[in-house]
Amino acid sequence: MSAGLMRAMVLRRPGTPLVLEERLVPAPGPGELRLRVEACGVCRTDLHVVDGELPNPRLPVAPGHEIVGRVEAIGAGVCGVALGARMGVPWLGKTCGHCPYCAINRENLCDDPLFTGYTRDGGYASHVVADASYCFPLDENADPAELAPLLCAGLIGWRSLKMAGDPKVLGIYGFGAAAHIIAQVAIRQGRRVLAFVRPGDAAARDFALSLGAAWAGGSHESPPEPLDAAIIFAPVGALVPRALAAVKKGGAVVCGGIHMSDIPSFPYSLLWQERRLLSVANLTRDDAREFLALAPTVGLAMHALRYPLEQANEALADLREGRLQGAAVLIP
Repeated sequence: MSAGLMRAMVLRRPGTPLVLEERLVPAPGPGELRLRVEACGVCRTDLHVVDGELPNPRLPVAPGHEIVGRVEAIGAGVCGVALGARMGVPWLGKTCGHCPYCAINRENLCDDPLFTGYTRDGGYASHVVADASYCFPLDENADPAELAPLLCAGLIGWRSLKMAGDPKVLGIYGFGAAAHIIAQVAIRQGRRVLAFVRPGDAAARDFALSLGAAWAGGSHESPPEPLDAAIIFAPVGALVPRALAAVKKGGAVVCGGIHMSDIPSFPYSLLWQERRLLSVANLTRDDAREFLALAPTVGLAMHALRYPLEQANEALADLREGRLQGAAVLIP
């Protein structure tokens, strides 16, 4: 790669494989940072972007929003950030700051946001430019591949867990990157975690049990005890009525993904008795500060399968087909 050029795996048209491109290394604008990417997690949201399940991406676009990198250039007006510092870049790339939601500290619902790897270029690249106000300092000494999944899988898991209330018995449907992180957090908090995996997926069941789940079984199974709350990470709408049926009176079912297949009709009796059905949208910077401060105290056993940047399509395929335990991470 010649001086002044960067590499990026780029989506040119939804539903087609990413293409490796060489581009000019961008200069950060006012309020921005340029990072040399050390690692970028591969998230299910990236799949939804690439497969065309999320509308109107900015094309062409480099996906990826679980970015760990080193500050290489600093734009005008940025204070308190040093060259060489390690920073993390999450999904929420920028908010308008003045819409009704931003005004009440619900910036995750901003009317005019930018999203990393969707409406602005992300971390499937050797370099990325990001708004400094939406970046977070990270552990200088940790393995960047193990930090990357914290920036979405961890953050959305944390927001989902908070929305679930204070469950003593928590069901988690879909045991991928987010589940393997937040299950450990919930267990350290003294909660019993019951894991629901793809029917017949013995590897996922054993993985959940190895992380401390009290029980693991197929998503079609009834749990051995009623749930106080459930979090659904799998993008499968049919799991919603199943989870509602497994939750106690007054419990919550939290849908933790940005996209889900259609939810089938179900009898009102599953929702009655003050059960709550909730969705999680994006994250706030306060969520990030909370979780990134908490994560080092938990002693997380991170499972990160590393891929070279040029194998981004293979990583996405492995995620799509359920061949991963833990998280996939690209290493430029």
